[in-house]
This record gives sequence, C-alpha cells and structure tokens, in this order.
Amino acid sequence: MKKYLFLILGVLIISSCSTKKDILYFQDAEKLQGMQNKLDYEPEIQPNDVLQINVTSFNREVVAPFNIQSSGQQSGGGQNASLMGYLVDPKGSIKFPVLGEIEVGGKKRSEIEELLQTEIRNYVTDAVVSVRILNFSVTVLGETGSSRVQVSDGRITIPELIASTGDITFTGKRDNIMVIRESNGVKSVGRVDLTSADIFSNPFYYLK
Repeated sequence: MKKYLFLILGVLIISSCSTKKDILYFQDAEKLQGMQNKLDYEPEIQPNDVLQINVTSFNREVVAPFNIQSSGQQSGGGQNASLMGYLVDPKGSIKFPVLGEIEVGGKKRSEIEELLQTEIRNYVTDAVVSVRILNFSVTVLGETGSSRVQVSDGRITIPELIASTGDITFTGKRDNIMVIRESNGVKSVGRVDLTSADIFSNPFYYLK
C-alpha cells in the first residue's frame, strides 16, 4: 500500500512541475540574429486620449499664447489628466489656443508634432512642439498579480510590461498571454507566447 501511495505522490509532484520549455523565455532566440525591427511602433491617437502639448521657443513670451498654462485651461495640482492636457473629443479633435480645432485622431504623436509645429511657425519661426499621451495605462490581471501600469514614454512591449509587474509566477502559462485592446470603439483579442522568439513579430507585441 505504501508503494502505491509513494507512486501516486510522485506522479502528482511530477505533473505539477513546470518544465524548462514551459518557463524559458524567447526560445530559439538565435534566429533573431540580424533580424531587422519591422515593428517601429508608435501609438495612434484615439478619442478620449489626453495629450500634453508643449510649445517652446528661445523667447518664452512669444509662445505663451500657444501653451495651456497661459490659456486659462490649466487647473491646480492634484487634478486628473484630463484637466492638465487636451482631451481628444469623439470626433478625434482638440481645441488648441490660437489655431482653433485641430484634428488629431488616427495620427501618430510625431505627426501631430509636425502638424502643430508647421502651423505655429507661421507666428513664431523657431517654435518647437512636443506631444505626450498623459493617460496611457495598461491593466494587468492574472498570474502576475493585478496592477495598473502607467506608460510614461508612449510605448511599451509585452515583456517590458510583465517585467514591471514582477514577472509571471512559476506556474503561470507564459505561452498564452491574452491581449484585449480597443480601437475606434472596436475590441480585438490577440495571444502572445513569451516562450517563443516569434513574439518579436507578433502584432500585439507593442501595447496600445
């Protein structure tokens, strides 16, 4: 009877253990050698995004009318992101000082910078524009523990996100990461396998 009990216990222990194949990240990574990055990803602006737009110049006074601080729209500290930036309306537009309504929906951050800089240089020849997304955050649930990660530089990948939450537990399934995203009111679902080097060509590698 003892033999059977030990046998059953041994089978249960073996079956509950994760193999190296289950937990090793980026297997066959050697095939990435010399691979060009085809996913030079930059998120596109969507309705309800909040943009921080700064206009600078050698002479601060001449660009003051183009900055939110001098347009009477800025609130004091402790306010939410929508009170410190430009909220993209359902049509994909923002109301910008002096220039009026500007369409930004579907454009990349760098495209908005170029658009605004071209328009503002009709008034200030050395104006420089920088744009950031203030409310870019990702919610993580499951075997990493629940958390909400704020993205500060406008771009984050699945591995970077997982690392920032403390990694997946030993028993978590690294080959079955579900990504749910929404674009223009339409949801899409994708799967990412962290154990495969193919993750670097997955369209869900970069998060929105």
